[in-house]
Amino acid sequence: MTGFEGRVAIITGGSRGIGKALALALARQGASIAIGAKTMESGGRLPGSVPDTVREIEALGAEALGLRCDVRDEADLKNLVDRTVQRFGRVDILVNNAGAMWLQSVEGTTRKRYDLVMAINARAPFLLAHHCIPHMRRGGWGHIVNLSPPLDLEGIQHMGGKVAYMSSKLNATLLTLGLGKEVAADGIACNTIWTRTLIGTLATQNLGIGNPRDWRTEDIVVDAIMAVLEQNPAKFTGNALIDDEVLASLKGIEDLSRYRFVPDHEPTPMTWELWDAVAEVAQQMYFAAMTAGDGAQPASPPAGS
Repeated sequence: MTGFEGRVAIITGGSRGIGKALALALARQGASIAIGAKTMESGGRLPGSVPDTVREIEALGAEALGLRCDVRDEADLKNLVDRTVQRFGRVDILVNNAGAMWLQSVEGTTRKRYDLVMAINARAPFLLAHHCIPHMRRGGWGHIVNLSPPLDLEGIQHMGGKVAYMSSKLNATLLTLGLGKEVAADGIACNTIWTRTLIGTLATQNLGIGNPRDWRTEDIVVDAIMAVLEQNPAKFTGNALIDDEVLASLKGIEDLSRYRFVPDHEPTPMTWELWDAVAEVAQQMYFAAMTAGDGAQPASPPAGS
């Protein structure tokens, strides 16, 4: 038997990137996967689609369900959970991977931009947990993983210029800390994963955030999440974790060279001061242009963690 045989996982944002890589990793370990994302056709602005991920999962011999899901829409979220239970009979794992980034001042943030990052980064994880917990409780086992940073007083002092985004992400962390206590007695865990460095996702690349020499690959996030999912949920819950610390403490992995985005260069760890500098450049290079183009009807920013 493999590690997750018989388990069922729901992963949002699984048409590409971290979500897709995690889905494949769990499928290799015997899990059945439900993918919820918006991209249902290949050949768009970004590579990948829900059907593409489903086909790759099935090619590994695992079962998969792929649904169009706009995580801003509660009906879509409930449908994702309901259809997963109809197909597989259970839900054991929820990974809230879908995300949206917006780095701009309060003055430069329209209501629509604010509502978008809050809906995707904060509201969707809350509602999906709400709909998944009854099914996890019936099974007596469950893992919920959010991608959000530790609640750090120093970090709060560095929210300027990115208040909407950081508020939405920290909201998911507060959900984790509270929910980890609420459902621990039911054998359900809720933990967060955040990264020591920037990750070379398509969103990071498209938004011009940082230097590739200081990125790590998506694999480090996938491996850290897998390490958390391997833990006993009744005993390992309510933690706000950093990817490299997870790999060191749970897997004994100290050499992280395999995760370098640029193979011959070890990335610089992200500090709050460096985050300020990186965000300021991104504001000027990308987000300022988006703000100028918003007008009365702002468009949605690209999804990203």
